[in-house]
Amino acid sequence: MTLVDTNVLLDLVTDDQRWADWSIAQLEAASLDGPLVINDVIYAELAVRYDSIEDLDAFLDEAGLEMMPMPRAALFLAGKVFTKYRRAGGSRTGVLPDFFIGAHGAVSQLPVLTRDVGRYRTYFPSLRLIAPNI
Repeated sequence: MTLVDTNVLLDLVTDDQRWADWSIAQLEAASLDGPLVINDVIYAELAVRYDSIEDLDAFLDEAGLEMMPMPRAALFLAGKVFTKYRRAGGSRTGVLPDFFIGAHGAVSQLPVLTRDVGRYRTYFPSLRLIAPNI
């Protein structure tokens, strides 16, 4: 089972010239190890790109993605790690979703397929990341 970060899915949705092929290949490889999952935060981030819930759900079905709720322990960890980040001088905006996703992967012991490794590596050192070598 693999937790798929929003940026990888947006590569498909936007047919990103630089990353779409990499993301497709990684999704195919990860699917061989079990289900591909997203959580509520990833769903909400993807919703920005769709006009209707039906369109988004159709994309998820076509991509073979399953919804997985975040455990309460992951929600708690996300808040604690975000506090540590803020105390270290981190930005106030735009990063909390990354902490929810990282905490979900860490608590559920799921690898995270992503292109955005910085905060994950810093704040969730035990998290297994599937990421490009950039």
